[in-house]
Amino acid sequence: MSKSSPHSQSLLGGPEPVRRRPRGQRQNWAAYLFLTPWFAGMLFTVVPFAASLYLAFTDYDLLTPAKWVGLDNFRELFADERLHHSLMVTFVYTFVSVPLSLAVALGVAMLLKSGVKGLPVYRAVFYLPSLLGSSVAVVMLWRAIFGSNGAVNKFLELFGIHGPSWTSDPDTSLSVLIGLHVWTFGAPMVIFLAALKQVPVSYYEAAAIDGAGKWRQFRSVTLPLITPVIFFNLVLSLIGSLQTFTQGYVFSNGSGGPADSTLFYNVYLYQQGFTSFNMGYASAMAWLLLVIVAAFTALNFIAQRYWVFYEND
Repeated sequence: MSKSSPHSQSLLGGPEPVRRRPRGQRQNWAAYLFLTPWFAGMLFTVVPFAASLYLAFTDYDLLTPAKWVGLDNFRELFADERLHHSLMVTFVYTFVSVPLSLAVALGVAMLLKSGVKGLPVYRAVFYLPSLLGSSVAVVMLWRAIFGSNGAVNKFLELFGIHGPSWTSDPDTSLSVLIGLHVWTFGAPMVIFLAALKQVPVSYYEAAAIDGAGKWRQFRSVTLPLITPVIFFNLVLSLIGSLQTFTQGYVFSNGSGGPADSTLFYNVYLYQQGFTSFNMGYASAMAWLLLVIVAAFTALNFIAQRYWVFYEND
């Protein structure tokens, strides 16, 4: 008697065959399961993102329903002189502090690369300000140090110099915040240090045989080989500086003073949204900032073709 097929067995009342899902399909479901927290978290980003875009075209004060005004908020952006001033303050802060902090970070990384004893200790000490630099306590401490009776002026008095009130003088207040940003060079320094350790020693030996001194080796060997890391640090620092808020807000108690000298763009945005309750206008400002950050980032990626050298180049 011939064996019956699984289909014929089911017709005769026999057991149904076990149908297994393909292995790849089971793995896909497992992947989706682990991605569920990420998809849930996306709601906390996408929903506010979409709401901000809608509010940018409305007149909304948090208390009454939003009223559609079209492009009025964006037209007002171009006529707002205080907004233009806040952009100027932010640009000066960014274009001065970012190159200085990267230069200091690279310089310290070069010193630590030379084989200093207790390297982990120095690395931790230099990195610590990066963790604390944007905290409220550190900004308040920095403001006290540079106050009229602060530690800086006490030190200058030892040499007979009567220092100004750095924090209340419009000519020096922004410089204090730039100094605070430069002081927090630890994060790019650690990245630079890792990149410097990846440069082959044979390149320096070949350059030395050709008669290149330390400066020529740094300029012709070190810099070209670490340009991808310089580009990485530059992009991240630029994006972070354009979004500066805590330092300016705490330093000026939310006013942007003295005389709007520390009125960063995000501080003015906060004033419009949560002090004047012009939430629609503040949303338009946020989208303008997004465009500005995206434009500078795009320019960096275009310009890197001419000065960043990768291994396959």
